[in-house]
Amino acid sequence: MWLEPGGAEQDTLALRLAETRPPRRRPRRAADDTALAVRPPRHGPDEEAVSELAAELADRVGPAVHPYEVAALLEAEGLTASLIKERYGHPDLFSLAAALYEQVPRTFPEPARAPDPWRPDTVRCLLRGVLFALPGLAHLLTVPLWNAGRHAPALIVAGLVSWAWGQALGHRAHLRRATGPREAGRTLLVGAPVGAVLATAAGAVPAGAVPAGGGPVTLVVAAQSLYLAAAGVLLVLARELLLLAALSPLIAGATVLPWWEPGGPLRAGLPALALSATLTLTGRVLWSALADPPVAGGVRPSPLSSLPYGLFGLAAGVLVLLECGREPYAVIVLTVSMGPAEWLLYRYRGLSVVALRTTATPAGFLLRSAGTLGLCLTVYLLPLWPAALLAGADPAGLLPLAAALWTALLLQAFGAAWPSAVICLLAAGGAGAVTLFGLPPGPAAALSLGCGAAALCLTAYALWRLGRPAPHA
Repeated sequence: MWLEPGGAEQDTLALRLAETRPPRRRPRRAADDTALAVRPPRHGPDEEAVSELAAELADRVGPAVHPYEVAALLEAEGLTASLIKERYGHPDLFSLAAALYEQVPRTFPEPARAPDPWRPDTVRCLLRGVLFALPGLAHLLTVPLWNAGRHAPALIVAGLVSWAWGQALGHRAHLRRATGPREAGRTLLVGAPVGAVLATAAGAVPAGAVPAGGGPVTLVVAAQSLYLAAAGVLLVLARELLLLAALSPLIAGATVLPWWEPGGPLRAGLPALALSATLTLTGRVLWSALADPPVAGGVRPSPLSSLPYGLFGLAAGVLVLLECGREPYAVIVLTVSMGPAEWLLYRYRGLSVVALRTTATPAGFLLRSAGTLGLCLTVYLLPLWPAALLAGADPAGLLPLAAALWTALLLQAFGAAWPSAVICLLAAGGAGAVTLFGLPPGPAAALSLGCGAAALCLTAYALWRLGRPAPHA
């Protein structure tokens, strides 16, 4: 449909008028000639006025791809037909729009850069890495009070159960948090105590095998399980500063150890005080979450959706435990590195969004995604090499384990939980069997080979799944 006057419809009208008899024209009178003689002559477009208007509207006329867009702009500016004729000397809106379109060069500025939706909180990520390692100060304080060789199996079993349960519970709480804070708080209020009870019961079995020590060891196992459950609640609800405040007695006690012997009561009392503070703050946070109004119509996810996250937590715990048996200080380095690892997970997602905006073909995005994955892995693993050497550990065993865990966490962040859980379970099962039964090629080589193979498989699967634009849209 023609929008400008004088378009195709004029031809149609001309054809119709040709079929009818033209009207008889009256002879022109002298008076009409006199009237025409006194009228001012018609002028053409006022180029100066048009140039001023073009300079005024250049930033909005330049991106136009058709004169009709300029016409719409002029109409939005309030230019009437009479004003266009009187001020600019053009017969109509479309004529002036065409003149402006021709006079202003085409410019297509880039759109404003959108904020990064995955911008990480650097301080929070680093703090979480420190919080993962701080509970080890309790073992440093209480080491003279118990026999690590006899009591460690109970703590290890309980820790593995707490780790697996905490991973699954954290995933389910995040799903419920999408519905509302109250729903997430109810999930944690029910799930955290159940996890503590299960971990304590699992640790009580090897503790009962310790002669004349089952009761005290079970109390220590229960304390560890309660702390892990409460700390998991605070971390899921992003209350890292509260957890740091609760652990301040441990920090103070461990700080003075090189210069002062606190004695048995303080060695046992400071961890108990930290546990009491953690439980108290967890209760207050849950009470605050439950005070929010309930959300009607929320979808309750199936518990099976959190199962692979729990299995991955169990596999990761076994792999870390096997590494701890070889290089205890390497595990400290790995634990602290979980903070930068989380930061790099956010950076990977942010860089993937940038690649999604700047690439035009699937092959280009795949290449860009592979570069992003390689960059993040390199940035994560490169500092671990000198850190392991400073801790007196072998980097050849630590780096494959760190690469496997980080890539598995990356896949979990995109919802690919089962592949990461299965691959890590196979690596943990193989290395655990070699260590338990003394099979070749030995525990150290089996752990390095298993973690290396797991890291390669997880990286290949991540490239296949995350090298497409769809997961990042």
